[in-house]
Amino acid sequence: MNDNIYLFFEKIIIGVLKNIYDKRLISEDLSCIRVIVEPITENDFGDFSSNVAMMYAKRVKMSPQIFGKLIMDELSSFDFITNINIAGPGFINWTVDREFLKTFFKKAIKGDYGYTNIGCGKKVNVEYVSANPTGPLHCGHVRGAVLGDVLAALLKKVGYDVTKEYYINDYGNQVRILIKSLYERYLEALGMKTFEPKDGMYPGEYLKDIAQEVVKEHGDTLTRCNEEDRYNILKKIAISSLMDDIKSDLASLGIKHDVFTSETMLVEQNKVNETIDYLKQKGCIYKGILDMPKGKVGDDWEPKEQTLFKTKAFGDDTDRPLIKSDGSWTYFASDIAYHLYKIERGYETIIDFFGADHGGYVKRMQAAISALSDKVELKILLCQLVKFSDNGKEVRMSKRAGNFITLRDIIDAVGKDVIRFIMLTRKSESPLDFDFKAVVEQSKMNPVFYVQYAYARTCSIFRQLKKSFPEFNFDDINGDQINLDSIKLPEEINIIKFLLDWPRQIIIAATNYEPHKIAFYLYELASLFHNLWNFGKNNEKLRFIIENDIETTKSKIWLVNAVQKVLRSGFDIIGISPLEEL
Repeated sequence: MNDNIYLFFEKIIIGVLKNIYDKRLISEDLSCIRVIVEPITENDFGDFSSNVAMMYAKRVKMSPQIFGKLIMDELSSFDFITNINIAGPGFINWTVDREFLKTFFKKAIKGDYGYTNIGCGKKVNVEYVSANPTGPLHCGHVRGAVLGDVLAALLKKVGYDVTKEYYINDYGNQVRILIKSLYERYLEALGMKTFEPKDGMYPGEYLKDIAQEVVKEHGDTLTRCNEEDRYNILKKIAISSLMDDIKSDLASLGIKHDVFTSETMLVEQNKVNETIDYLKQKGCIYKGILDMPKGKVGDDWEPKEQTLFKTKAFGDDTDRPLIKSDGSWTYFASDIAYHLYKIERGYETIIDFFGADHGGYVKRMQAAISALSDKVELKILLCQLVKFSDNGKEVRMSKRAGNFITLRDIIDAVGKDVIRFIMLTRKSESPLDFDFKAVVEQSKMNPVFYVQYAYARTCSIFRQLKKSFPEFNFDDINGDQINLDSIKLPEEINIIKFLLDWPRQIIIAATNYEPHKIAFYLYELASLFHNLWNFGKNNEKLRFIIENDIETTKSKIWLVNAVQKVLRSGFDIIGISPLEEL
C-alpha cells in the first residue's frame, strides 16, 4: 500500500475509468489521464474530492453530472467508501470509513513517511546566495539563502539528485574596486596613509582585518612590486578570506553548499570565449547597434557596434550584447558561460535564486538556456525584499560592514531556527517583515515558537508516560497489533486526515518550487495538536495519558507519536531543531 492516500485514490479512479470504458459506457479509454484528488476542508461535504468528471466530460461527450454519476456508481462498490455524491458543477465528493483511515495511516506512517521517488534520480542544480565576495553576507542575502537550501532539501526528499551550488563572482569591476579598497587599507595598516573611501570604494572595517593578514604575510613588499602582481596577490588573499567568512556565516545558518564555482576559473579556462564561439556556430550572434532603450539606459547599452546575441528569437524583449565595442565581455556573456558549464555537467534542471531587483534578467537567461539546449529546464525564482525592524523601528546598520546589516548580526540576535522558519512564512514573491522583537516572542503569533512548542509538547507527553507507565514498551506504538478503537474524537480523526496529507504536500511544494508550503503545513498541524491538547485540560478522559488504562493510552500515544514524526520530518526539510523543551 502506498503511503500517499491521494495517489491511492487516484489509482482507484483510473481503474474505475477503465472499467467504465470496458463496459462501453464511454467512448474513450481514459485510463492514462492525470487524475487529481484533493482534501475537503469542511467535514460536512466529505473527506476527499475529485474534479475528474468536470475535466473530461467533453471528451466523452457527456455532462459532468452524468459522467460523474457513472464514476460514482463504480466507486460505491468499495466498502471503505461510506458516502459519495456529486456536488456543484460536477465535483465527486466521498467519505471514507474511519477504521480504514486509521488502518491506512498506521501502515503509511512507518519508515520514511513522505518520501517519494518522483525525481527518479534526475540531476538538479540549485544555485543560491552567490553573493559577490566583496564583503560579509548582508540581510539582503538571507531570504534567498534559506529558500534555496529548503528547496534543495525538498527536491532530495522526492528523489532528485541535487547539487547545491554557489557562484563566486570574483572577476570584473567590483572585484577591482574591492582590491583597490584593500590596498588603501593595507597602506593604512603600514602607517603610510589614512584611509579615505572614494570612487565607490568599500568602507567596511572588515577590510582592516584582511589588510592585517596581508601585512603579516608580505610586510611592505607589495608597495614595491608591479601593479599586476600586487593585484593578483591581494585578490587571492581577499577572496579566500571573504569566502571563508561567507562559508562560516552560512554554516551558522545551517547551510553548506556542495560546489563553489569561480568566475575567474571560467575565464582562465577560456569558457567564456568557447561559449561565444559555440553560439556563433549556431548562428545566434551578429554584429550590430542596438536602439537606445526607452526610459533608463542600461549598463550594457552603447551607441556603437557590439557583438549581439539573438535573444529576441528565443523569447526575450530585445537582443543583448555579449561583447562591448572595446572588446570586453558583458556580465551576460559570463553568465551564459557559467550556465553552459552547468549543462555540460549533466544537469537536467537548473534552478537560480535571484533578488527581486533582477527580474529584468529572467527573460534573457531563459532565452540563453533555450539557445544552448532544448533538453534543459531553467527555473528562476525571485525573492522579494525583507524589511528588518525592532519593535516597529528600523534597525541600525552594522558598524563592521559599514552600511548594512550582516547575516551574522541577525543570527547572533535571534538564532538559526527563527531565521529559517520566518523566511518561509510568506511566498518568495511577497515582501516579508522581520521584527526582531516579534520573532522571539513566545506566543501563537510567533509561528516558529508555535510549531516548536507543539513538538516540545509531544516530548513532554512521552516524559510523563514514563512516569505513569514505567513498564511501557515504546515499540508497541509502532506495532501492527495496536488497537486504535480509542481514536474516535472528530478532532483526532481530523489530525489523522491532516497527517495523511503530508506526502501530498511535499510533492506539491517540491514540484511547484514552493518551500513555504512546508512551513504553512507545520503551522496548521501545530494548531490542530495544540487544540487537541487543550481538550484534555478540562476533561481527563480526553487526555493522552489515561491513568490505569494502558490500552487506551497506547492508542493515544500512537497518535502523538505520529504528530511528532511528521513535525520532525518537516523540521528536517526546513532545517530547524526539534527542541524537546521550551
